[in-house]
Amino acid sequence: MAHAVPTTLAQATLPDANRALVLATLAFAACFSVWTLYAVMGIPLQHQLQLSATEYGILLAAPIFSGAVLRLPLGILADRFSSRRLWLYQMLAVIPALLLLPWVDSYHGYLWLGLWFGLSGISFTLGVRYVSSWFASSRQGRALGLFGMGNAGVAITFVLVPLAIHYFGWQWIGPLYAAGMLLITVLFALLSPPEPAQFYAQSQALSLRQLAGDARIWRFSLYYYFVFGSFLALLLWLPQYYMQAYAMNPQQAMAFTLFFVATSSMVRALGGWFADRFGGRAVNWSVFWVCLVCLFFLSYPPTTLIIHGLEKDVQLEIGLNIWWFTLLIFIIGVAQGFGRASVYKVIHDYYPHHMGSVGGFVAAIGALGGCTLPIVFGLAQDALGIVTGCFMILYGVLALCMITMFFANQAAQYQQKLANAQANNFLLDE
Repeated sequence: MAHAVPTTLAQATLPDANRALVLATLAFAACFSVWTLYAVMGIPLQHQLQLSATEYGILLAAPIFSGAVLRLPLGILADRFSSRRLWLYQMLAVIPALLLLPWVDSYHGYLWLGLWFGLSGISFTLGVRYVSSWFASSRQGRALGLFGMGNAGVAITFVLVPLAIHYFGWQWIGPLYAAGMLLITVLFALLSPPEPAQFYAQSQALSLRQLAGDARIWRFSLYYYFVFGSFLALLLWLPQYYMQAYAMNPQQAMAFTLFFVATSSMVRALGGWFADRFGGRAVNWSVFWVCLVCLFFLSYPPTTLIIHGLEKDVQLEIGLNIWWFTLLIFIIGVAQGFGRASVYKVIHDYYPHHMGSVGGFVAAIGALGGCTLPIVFGLAQDALGIVTGCFMILYGVLALCMITMFFANQAAQYQQKLANAQANNFLLDE
């Protein structure tokens, strides 16, 4: 991989950068909690509406799909117009959907409302564009990693929704979330500083043709498809998995999933620091190897082997108990948190002037993992009848990522050696 071209975009961190980062992270956490609302609501809805695993996967995927698709056009717009202003419009647009939630009572109604909730998923692309305008290149990994901790907003959903149901009932979930979103919108409008004018003076949005024609952007998108798409898919799927595989009640399943989500989100800042210190590519490669080992063990379904001995049969039980399973999931979550930060550090190294359009494209592909993978998980479970089919799917996705990264690195090393040879007259440049 060639070295990034030095840029004068942000040689020094600007005043008000920390205030912008704190408010952006808070707003992103609020939006992410709305985007993943079905992660908690989905389980009772599955029983209430008698959904199959595939239908359940489609329900979970609805908000993720619309949020993924809209990230690309909004990312391009964010390179041309104020990402802060676009973000305010997005938060206001979600509030009516939350107010309509108590009036929906059918599967198709929840699907359409989920697509509307998906507007909140745009917040990441707008936030990356907003935050990256304030910090020097040497601090982009840490800044974007801290901003990415807003993923922990899903913890709000895992805690708030059960409490709202217990004390107020289902009908109050939407209005409570609408009130919270309105409060965050007002705080962000009043307290967040406008983007520095010089940043937009140097920026230029890439067209869709330019984005789609850049193989490196597709490669980064594939990496993000795993580190973010599979994280998103797992936080949606894990509650059901714990209930099916380990006979947990919904409260216990939510608690274990919350542990996975919170730890994976909180280490993202540390992952950004590592990416600044050791390079995003090195962090990505380490993340993939760690996840590959964990997914190998998670993919193996519970198995009973009977060995016919001379005098008696010997029965062997092969499977992960809940604690080993949770440990492996925890390790994957931490690794994915590092990976999500390092991918965007690499993107800024190569496309510092196009964080809206390129970041939006990569984020869109990554978020598509969050909507396609739950559907594939459901299809695999319905077709195979194996509860670990979801991890088999993730193992295949990760293998594709690693093969792609290996050959890309080989090609980059070859180009670097060729350039060195030409520079030292070992090879004539014709």
